[in-house]
Amino acid sequence: MGKIISFTNKKGGVGKTTTAINMAAYCAEFGKRVLLVDIDSQGNATTGLGFSKSALKKSVYNVLIEDDSVVNNVLPTQVKLLDILPANVDLTGAEVDLVYKRGRERILKEALEKVRDNYDYIFIDCPPSLGLLTINAWVASDSIIIPLQSEYYALEGVSQLMNTIAMVRQHLNPNLQIEGVVITMYDGRALIAKQITAEIKKFFKNKLYEIIIPRNVRLAEAPSHGLPVMLHDPKCVGARAYRALTEEFLSHQN
Repeated sequence: MGKIISFTNKKGGVGKTTTAINMAAYCAEFGKRVLLVDIDSQGNATTGLGFSKSALKKSVYNVLIEDDSVVNNVLPTQVKLLDILPANVDLTGAEVDLVYKRGRERILKEALEKVRDNYDYIFIDCPPSLGLLTINAWVASDSIIIPLQSEYYALEGVSQLMNTIAMVRQHLNPNLQIEGVVITMYDGRALIAKQITAEIKKFFKNKLYEIIIPRNVRLAEAPSHGLPVMLHDPKCVGARAYRALTEEFLSHQN
C-alpha cells in the first residue's frame, strides 16, 4: 500500500514544488512507482513536468469537484514510473466549489484510497495557503514534508502551520505525522543562512533532513524546460543534492 505525503508550507517561494517534483523523479529513478498530485491552482508541478495547464482537459479538478476517478485523469510523465494527476485552469475555482460539497475535507482522501495500491508513493504538492485544498491533502496524507528556506522569515508562520496540523490531527486525521523538514535555497556564504539553519534544527530536531538544498541556477531553470533537474542537468549541484535527499528520505522508510 502506497504512502501518501503532502509537501506543504503556507509561505510561497520556498522551493516546495521544486522539492516535490525532484523527489518524485528521483524516487521513480530508484524504482519506486510514484504519483505526483498537483493541487496548487498555480499548477507549477504540472508545468514543471512539461504539461500546459491551459490545454489539459483532465485534471485533479475533475476528481475533486466532478467525482471522476483518479485513474481517468492521471497522465504519464517523461520519467518512467512517475505519473501526475495534474492541475489545470479550472482549479482556481476549486476552493469555492468545495465549500458546497458533502464531506468536503475528505474528497481527495476517498479518491486516492482507490489508487493507493498502484503506487509506492503518492506526493501531493499543496498550495501556499491553509485553505480547503490543503486540508484535503492533509486528510488524505500519512505524513507531511515541509520545505523551509534558510532566510530571516523562515520560521515566521511555522507556528501557525503547526497549529493547523494539530487541529487536523484532532478533528480529521489523527495519524498525520511530520515526515521531515528540508532546508532549501541555501546560500552557505551568508552568515544569516547558517544562523537560521541552526534555529530550524533547534525547532525541528531529528525531523530535519541532513541534506540541504543549495541555491543553484540549473535547478531554478529546469521547470522552464518542463523537466525535473535529473533530466535537465543531472550533474549540477542541485541535482546531486536532490538525489542525496531522496536517498536520505528512502533510508528512513520501513
